[in-house]
Amino acid sequence: MAYEKTFAMIKPNATEKGVIGRIIDKYECEGFSFGKIEYTWITVADAREFYAEHKDRPFYNGLVEFMTSGPVVLMVLERENAIAYNREVMGATNPDDAATGTIRELWADSLEANSVHGSDSSVSAAREIEFFFPDYAADVAIAA
Repeated sequence: MAYEKTFAMIKPNATEKGVIGRIIDKYECEGFSFGKIEYTWITVADAREFYAEHKDRPFYNGLVEFMTSGPVVLMVLERENAIAYNREVMGATNPDDAATGTIRELWADSLEANSVHGSDSSVSAAREIEFFFPDYAADVAIAA
């Protein structure tokens, strides 16, 4: 397995609930380290650009509104097999389908407000890291 970087974000519903520390602790307990971490608000322009791949979908405007409704935590997570393993730790996108003990099972409110975002591929991880952390090396694979 390769040592990798991936992008993750704690969404506004989770920050509003006050579970940032618990989610970060979950990542640490699962063996992730943090290459970068930032607490911030996403602008409408950035949300529209970040989620541009969904612009023709009916949920796009609601997604932009939700993602700009409160603060978020942006993170670059690092560990072996980070991209795939983060997908497991987060759980299914729909929290009703998320495995017991996953972040979404524990702290999501709905399909839309599912508490966290995570890159789904090395291409997405590189793009998402570069989008929010342009001064940080976006190479996803890390030499061991």
